Amino acid sequence: MNALRYTPGDRVRVRAAFPPGHVRTPYFVRGCDGEVQEIAGTYPNPEELAYGRDGKPDVPLYRVSFRQSDIWDGYTGPADDTIVIDIYEHWLEPAE
Repeated sequence: MNALRYTPGDRVRVRAAFPPGHVRTPYFVRGCDGEVQEIAGTYPNPEELAYGRDGKPDVPLYRVSFRQSDIWDGYTGPADDTIVIDIYEHWLEPAE
């Protein structure tokens, strides 16, 4: 396994990329900042598996927490409401 790029507590941003094809990162969090909660493990890349490839090398999967108000325009719930989404490492970059 390659060294993990992020650890719990790190602030990250989801890449604001919109490539065609089979991707496993929700559209609504692209470009948003969140915080790594935990490392879920390493797995074959599902975007490669979708095209019949072997998905190697394995990539780390992180559980990332986002404030709901940062995701949804006009969110009126409590300010500390969050959503946690599993996101593969190649979709993350350090938050500025």
